[in-house]
Amino acid sequence: MKYVEWLKWGGTAFVLSGILLTNLNLYPLNILVHGTGSLGWTVAGILTNDRALTVNFGMQMPLFILGYAKMGGLI
Repeated sequence: MKYVEWLKWGGTAFVLSGILLTNLNLYPLNILVHGTGSLGWTVAGILTNDRALTVNFGMQMPLFILGYAKMGGLI
């Protein structure tokens, strides 16, 4: 399996796990897990020159950064 395929499947597992953790109200673990998956998908989008993936998951990154800042007590 290609490296990009590993990124996609790993990212999928992390995103879906993050959604589950959100539904179970397990904060801040949900942000860490979902953010990891989104990062994987963003990298996969960049490597494959897929603008839809890059925009979709890349735009999620600032939202996760806000969550990390809140988690760290910065906001």
